[in-house]
Amino acid sequence: MTVVIGFEGSANKIGVGIIRDGEVLSNPRRTYITPPGQGFMPSDTARHHRAVILTVLKEALEQAGLKPADIDCVAYTKGPGMGAPLVTVALVARTVAQLWGKPLLGVNHCIGHIEMGRLITKANNPTVLYVSGGNTQVIAYSERRYRIFGETIDIAVGNCLDRFARVIKISNDPSPGYNIEQMAKKGSKYVELPYTVKGMDVSFSGILSYIEEAAHKMLSSDQCTAEDLCFSLQETVFSMLVEITERAMAHCGSQEVLIVGGVGCNLRLQEMMGVMCKERGAKLFATDERFCIDNGAMIAQAGWEMFKSGQVTELEDSWITQRYRTDEVEVTWRD
Repeated sequence: MTVVIGFEGSANKIGVGIIRDGEVLSNPRRTYITPPGQGFMPSDTARHHRAVILTVLKEALEQAGLKPADIDCVAYTKGPGMGAPLVTVALVARTVAQLWGKPLLGVNHCIGHIEMGRLITKANNPTVLYVSGGNTQVIAYSERRYRIFGETIDIAVGNCLDRFARVIKISNDPSPGYNIEQMAKKGSKYVELPYTVKGMDVSFSGILSYIEEAAHKMLSSDQCTAEDLCFSLQETVFSMLVEITERAMAHCGSQEVLIVGGVGCNLRLQEMMGVMCKERGAKLFATDERFCIDNGAMIAQAGWEMFKSGQVTELEDSWITQRYRTDEVEVTWRD
């Protein structure tokens, strides 16, 4: 049996998870939450991670009922993500690996999401929609790489939602995206917003600029409610995502869709994707907030797959990188 511990801290979540041969033994995490109207700065986020990471590590070991001697490999997020938080987590992972005398593995954050999604849902060879605060990509596996078929050409969908939440001062607790989702359920009037799909790619900066400028005018003149704007923004951006996912499915001849990433736990996105899949006779796979939102177990799972296929990261190569594309990684663990 192979046991891998995974450290994740590429954005405002810090998590440590332990996986033993496909079984999640523990997966505690903490979230750095800022006041309404504010985002999270890299230095402040890293300070938060430094303050709690050892507590989370202790929790992970206690919940799993394991000692350091039981761990076979230490995995950490190499990138992509925010520089200062990534460095914090890499430092702890590196130190722990040396203290415990265990091999180290730098994991691509995006591949962590994909492998966790595949493990939990048992999807075989899905077209993957990866949607989060930092990334928006449509991905499919081909010839030892996760190939990117379409992506955002500017900002990520989660970033678009988060920044809109700041404009109308929606709470960041538990997350701006979750609060937009709840408000959108009460919206009834659809406000037309820019819809930008360019072939296989999407753009969210235009829709954000438009709604940032229009929001206060429309709200102050009672043209619509904040709930209507949340509803309209969700419907528009999710329609764009469903369109490019369907196009990738047609290209790949795929009959499975897997949604991963923090935005992936949005039930309205899952519902819209489900309608498209039903029309195509395809199956939709998604996970809940335990595994959609950044967590340590997903890094442990990708690390487990990499470790079993013979990969390790030497200490001198255990740096981090803020830019690390999904298709840069050779997938040695799949046929």
